Amino acid sequence: MTEGLLVIDKPPGMTSHDVVDRVRSLFDTTKVGHAGTLDPDATGVLLIGIGRATRFLSYAQAAPKRYRAVAAFGATTTTQDASGDVIEERPITFGRRELERAVADFEGDIEQVPPMVSAVRVAGQRLHKMARMGKEVERKPRPQTIYELRVVEFDGATATLDVRCSAGTYVRTLINDIGEVLGSGAHMKSLVRTEAGGFTLEEAIALDDVAREHVRPLIDTVKGLYAFEVDPDAAKLVRNGRPLNLFGARLPGVDEGDHVAVTNDQTLLGVYTLKGERLMPDRVMGLR
Repeated sequence: MTEGLLVIDKPPGMTSHDVVDRVRSLFDTTKVGHAGTLDPDATGVLLIGIGRATRFLSYAQAAPKRYRAVAAFGATTTTQDASGDVIEERPITFGRRELERAVADFEGDIEQVPPMVSAVRVAGQRLHKMARMGKEVERKPRPQTIYELRVVEFDGATATLDVRCSAGTYVRTLINDIGEVLGSGAHMKSLVRTEAGGFTLEEAIALDDVAREHVRPLIDTVKGLYAFEVDPDAAKLVRNGRPLNLFGARLPGVDEGDHVAVTNDQTLLGVYTLKGERLMPDRVMGLR
């Protein structure tokens, strides 16, 4: 059975689950998943796991992501993007300098109120399902981190923004909030995910071109993690889910509680967590 990772450039007009279904059909397997939903109108990097790779997609999903977003100022919408109905129109009274100042204030740790069109559950129901029924409910703010945020282009009415952010950040809400600070209101006109799980848009394959030769090895599923290479004896311990003693070894850039990809001969054996002087199993590859 084919297994591994696909880095796909999701086309517009498809849900992430539509892409999963296409890959299931192409590779004749039901064991397919994705690492991070993209809205139907959004495009860009979508990581698809096949076979045992699906067990490790959560690590890629938790990694920071990068987007190229176009913000349209002067109007707010019901969905915070171009697919919604216009709620209010306001004049644009700022220039690029004011925009860049406002954008800079959003870098760092922020809190976001999930939009009603999100997949967040409240009282056991998805917000987007309640939104389709015309309901709006109170949502609790969620902590997020904006690592980088810069203005690429600004024509006086729309701005192209480069955003590197923590997993789960709502870029449409970020744009909406920037518009509120500037007094004009804003909504997201378009969105492209340019980086996810350590892969860039330049490395992604168009969905219609995907073939078996594009399936990457299982180790690429955890590309963003520090790789700790072990010898064959330690590899046997890993396969049995046993802890590993580091015997004083240091893992550069790895802090207490961080995940580590454990490998032998550059083959993924599992993902462990650093706890003191030991690596403790978090998820082990197991036998095929």
